[in-house]
Amino acid sequence: MESLGMSVSVDSAGNLRGLHQGLHQDAPRLLIGSHLDTVPCAGAFDGVLGVVLSIAVVESLNGRRLPFAIEIVGFSEEEGVRFGVPFIGSRALIGTLDAALLEKKDAHGRTVAQAIRDFGLDPSRMSEAILKEQVLGYLEFHIEQGPVLDELGLPLGVVEAIVGQTQARVSFRGRANHAGTTPMHLRHDAVGAIAEWILAVESEARATPGLVATVGQMETFPGASNVIAGEARASLDVRHASDAQRTAGVDRILSAAKDIAERRGLKFECSVTEDQQTVACDPNLVLAVEKAVAHAGFPLHRMTSGAGHDAMILAQKVRVAMLFLRSPSGISHHPDERVLPDDVAAAVNTGLRFLEELEKLHA
Repeated sequence: MESLGMSVSVDSAGNLRGLHQGLHQDAPRLLIGSHLDTVPCAGAFDGVLGVVLSIAVVESLNGRRLPFAIEIVGFSEEEGVRFGVPFIGSRALIGTLDAALLEKKDAHGRTVAQAIRDFGLDPSRMSEAILKEQVLGYLEFHIEQGPVLDELGLPLGVVEAIVGQTQARVSFRGRANHAGTTPMHLRHDAVGAIAEWILAVESEARATPGLVATVGQMETFPGASNVIAGEARASLDVRHASDAQRTAGVDRILSAAKDIAERRGLKFECSVTEDQQTVACDPNLVLAVEKAVAHAGFPLHRMTSGAGHDAMILAQKVRVAMLFLRSPSGISHHPDERVLPDDVAAAVNTGLRFLEELEKLHA
C-alpha cells in the first residue's frame, strides 16, 4: 500500500488500514477489504484474499484520484477463535468494542486488552479506531466458502444478505467417578449426555429446511480414560436466513439439552456468546455491484451468505455490499481451499468497474 502512495496505519484494535486520498482532502470514504486472521488448519484465501484484491483494485487506478477516498481495511480478528467472540476488528470501527469484550480471556487466561498490549498497541485509545469521516459504504471481497457458484459454473456472486447466527457455549455437569467400579445404572456421565445431545442437534438441523447447526468444539473433564467425565463442554453454532426460524431452532435444541440432562440426572447450562440477526446488504450498493459485474462481462447471480463476515458488523453503521468468488469444490476452512486465477482477475475487474459506478454517482 505504501508503494502505491497510500498512507498506512495500524489502529488500536490491530486493524491494518491504508488510505488512498480522493480528489479533495474532505472527500467521503469508501471502505473496501476483508480480514487477516484465520482458523486452525485453514486455507490461504479465506479473508486475506479480499484484502489483497482490494489493494489490486487501488493499484489498477494507476494513481487516479476519485471524488471519494478509498480506505482499505485488513481486519485483525474476524474468526473469533482465540477469545470465543468474533469480529473484534470490525467492532472497533463502529465503536462496540467495549470494556467487557476487552476483558474476555483466551484459554490461557490472557485478556483481549492484554493481547493488544502485547502486540504493542494501546487498548485505552480504542476510540481512535472508530469511523468518524463520512463513509459512502463498505465493499467486501470474499471467497464463497460453499459449493453454489462452483456448481453453477460462475466466477462471481453478488451477496444480497448474510444469514443470522447464534453461537453459544454449553455445559453438562454430572459426577466424576471410577470407570471400573461404578455400575452403569449409577452413573451421571457428562459425555454420554453431550453425545446424545450432539445427535439431537444434527437431527434438528436436518429436519428444518435451511437450518445449519454445528458442534465444533468439545472438552471433557477431568479427561482421563479411566474416569467417568463429570463435565462436558461444547460450542454451538446455529444459522438460518430467517431469524425466526433460527431462534425457534435454537430453542428446540436447548430444550432437548435440558430434557437429556434431567433424564440423566445432570445439570445443563448455556451461555449465548453471539446472537447476530440476518443482515441485508444495501440495495443501491448491490445494484452498483451488479452493474459492475455486467459491465465486466460476467453473468449475474444473487445469493445469500451462509457465513458471517465483517460486513454484517459494519452494517450497523454504514451501507455494505459483498462480492463472492467461486470456491472450487466448495472447500473452505481447510488446507485444500483454493481459488481460480481467472476468478481473481474477474473480481479485480469488477471492483474497478464498481469504483466507476460510484464515480458516476458522486462526480
